[in-house]
Amino acid sequence: MTETVDVVLIGGGIMSATLGTLLHELQPDWKIVAFERLSDVAQESSNPWNNAGTGHAALCELNYMPDTGGDDIDPAKAVGINEQFQLSRQLWSTLVERGVLDEPSTFINATPHMTFVQGEKDVDYLRRRYEVLKKQPLFAGIEYSEDSRVINQWAPLLMQKRLKGTKFAATRVPAGTDVDFGALTHQLFDHLQKHGTTVYKNREVRSLKQQKDGTWRLKYRDTIGSTPGEIKARFVFVGAGGWALKMLQRSGIPEIKGYGVFPIGGQFLKTTNPKIVAQHKAKVYSQASVGAPPMSVPHLDARVVDGESSLLFGPFATFSPKFLKQGSLLDIVTQVRPHNLWPMLRVAFANPDLITYLVGELMKNHHKKVDSLRTFMPTAKDEDWTLIQAGQRAQVMKKDAKKGGVLQFGTEVITAKDGTIAGLLGASPGASTAVPIMLDVLQRCFPEQYKGWESAIEELIPTYGTKLNTDPAAAQASMAATAGVLGISE
Repeated sequence: MTETVDVVLIGGGIMSATLGTLLHELQPDWKIVAFERLSDVAQESSNPWNNAGTGHAALCELNYMPDTGGDDIDPAKAVGINEQFQLSRQLWSTLVERGVLDEPSTFINATPHMTFVQGEKDVDYLRRRYEVLKKQPLFAGIEYSEDSRVINQWAPLLMQKRLKGTKFAATRVPAGTDVDFGALTHQLFDHLQKHGTTVYKNREVRSLKQQKDGTWRLKYRDTIGSTPGEIKARFVFVGAGGWALKMLQRSGIPEIKGYGVFPIGGQFLKTTNPKIVAQHKAKVYSQASVGAPPMSVPHLDARVVDGESSLLFGPFATFSPKFLKQGSLLDIVTQVRPHNLWPMLRVAFANPDLITYLVGELMKNHHKKVDSLRTFMPTAKDEDWTLIQAGQRAQVMKKDAKKGGVLQFGTEVITAKDGTIAGLLGASPGASTAVPIMLDVLQRCFPEQYKGWESAIEELIPTYGTKLNTDPAAAQASMAATAGVLGISE
């Protein structure tokens, strides 16, 4: 007989790992099974070389607070994302204390977050943004300067041999982080496997169909040998990156109608030259190019992966029809349905700047890409930097009552009406906000059980259910506590 389990997780990334961990802590008697089509978990979007590892907290990303032209720049989205990241920090801290996660430095390191802009217009905007953010308790440590000597102390590579006469400014938050989501994902899955969760690798789910009793029958094949099999689950979560759309479409749930995704690849320039790496201990973001998607905001990042320090600059957009790095060339075509064709066409018509931007990026050779880096780092030399391929980002396209279709930044949870299946579409700031996103999945899919889980959730996440930004003392106390546990104190 086909085995029936409580939960099936499709995809071996940070989202599935986080949801599996929460469910194990809240309902340890449930049987959980995970499927990963590749040879190991965290090989796509959660792999540290496939993402920026910024630990998105809206400390340096300008797209969360667009310029309105006045002093009334709205900080609500930036504050909301920071609130979400604090929940992730709290869960990670609790899991470190409980021995679920290893030494914190294996997955998180203190790295100041900076924003650097040039030109009168952007300097004026950054100053106004700073004036708004410094009043927010979660951003209390933010600093601002237009002084080259100060900025040189923060990030020397930005100032060396910079031409005089250019107006520039920077903000800095010392309490930023660099997160290795690959290591974090591995550690969470390792713990789950030690406590009864089965993680199948090299096994791809090919179809899923809901049965009359409400359970889901999933059919899969081993990617080595093509041996087929099937399993039944009371609840299914699809955390398969770009392929989540394909899985949800195959499920037949009406909630996925009208959705499509636009795949955007990325490349980074990387250096491990110790003389260069030693001079830059920050993540520095700037303004996006005209037409660039929000996930393509240029940044010069200090990274720590597997104990090795390096610098990355990018991303440079690439185009591939695949929804994953190891996806199918037919992905972009096979997603098309009668219900999502018009929204996707409307997105194409409404975003000519995006097409122009992508073409321009594809035409850049190595020298031109290092030229883009020289905007940040005037002393950059071509020979010190190599190009690496980052992950595929599947940006959400969806129906819109007014425009017909829109290209959406961020992540979106899709759940069936009966709560038996859920999936996640979209990209940044996904990984950094995995904890609140998965709490949302639990609340929407298990409304009856959720009330009974809340006390356990509060033990895992002490400030759950409150807004830190409305209470300066609570915000300071929470950030200090998690910083101490995670070893990221200033």
